[in-house]
Amino acid sequence: MKENDNLMTLVDENGNETLYEVLFTFESDDYEKSYILLIPAGTQPEEQVDVLAFSFDPDENGEASDAELHDIESDEEWDMVEGVLDTFLNDENMQ
Repeated sequence: MKENDNLMTLVDENGNETLYEVLFTFESDDYEKSYILLIPAGTQPEEQVDVLAFSFDPDENGEASDAELHDIESDEEWDMVEGVLDTFLNDENMQ
């Protein structure tokens, strides 16, 4: 994973690189983890896109710069992340 400001390049299992924009990061006290939500780079606000979500290990500054991303595995954790995303998308003050 490489990061440049608000952009990250993810490499899939076939070695294909895709550029993503960091939508936002947040911490969950319930799960004691940090989370990052990504959308494809260059997405327009009105576009319907899939949002990728991962937990990550923040660096010493609490950032996701060189973080290792982890898949979210439990349904309960996914429900919590989706709730935070819904709040973000529906609250104009957060965007």
